[in-house]
Amino acid sequence: MRIATFNINNVNRRLPNLLAWLERAAPDVVCLQELKAEQGSFPAAALRDAGYGAVWRGQRSWNGVAILARDAEPVQTRTALPGDPDDVQARYVEAAVGGILIASIYLPNGNPQPGPKFDYKLAWFERLIAHAATLREAGVPVVLAGDYNVVPTPADIYPTRSWDRDALVQPAPRAAFARLLEQGWTDALRRLHPTGPLWTFWDYKRQRWPADKGLRLDHLLLSPDLTPRIAEAGVDRWTRGEPNASDHAPAWIELGPARRRTRAAGGGR
Repeated sequence: MRIATFNINNVNRRLPNLLAWLERAAPDVVCLQELKAEQGSFPAAALRDAGYGAVWRGQRSWNGVAILARDAEPVQTRTALPGDPDDVQARYVEAAVGGILIASIYLPNGNPQPGPKFDYKLAWFERLIAHAATLREAGVPVVLAGDYNVVPTPADIYPTRSWDRDALVQPAPRAAFARLLEQGWTDALRRLHPTGPLWTFWDYKRQRWPADKGLRLDHLLLSPDLTPRIAEAGVDRWTRGEPNASDHAPAWIELGPARRRTRAAGGGR
């Protein structure tokens, strides 16, 4: 099973890009972020024609998340991150696909910092950590995929001081990301590629794509029972060079088949 996460940065404007990538990469599950589309404007029909069922939570402006499944219908389990009933931002959707619980996450950017937007980012992160702990306790296979708007370590950004004041690289969100991993989640891309650049985002400004000055913002975190199944992982960088491209590229993992449990010697009938 190939599972990908892709901040599409306006799903309707970049629908041709999305459809071209789906045809070429053929992922089984896709988590989308930054739809920038209201609920009724999501291109469900076009995606269905491409072979993908979908659940989504739309919202105009910068938000909106979705989960796509190839030749299947995701079974939606949540449309919001628990912990704050007054939070109306569309940043979390959760669904079961092929026996795995999948979450599409669009963590707040947090700029400018310090300030209310940064405080919201940290509070949202705390809610995610709490919900992730609940999922871990449930003991089900889970993938937490999305745009976390966090550069986890200095190795996840090109050599520069120009981002030092940005919310993406501050100690507090980095510490929150580390605390999430400490629950037992596996950063799948770093598991297979422990060193070297794994950029998933290149700002439109200052020719950062042609200069390959990237950041790693998009992550797939796996519950312990899925970690042994990681077969491949990567970033489809080619999408960033296409006309009308998103400023993100899809990050993906390939999971091998689940291992069958065997009865202990002397057990069974």
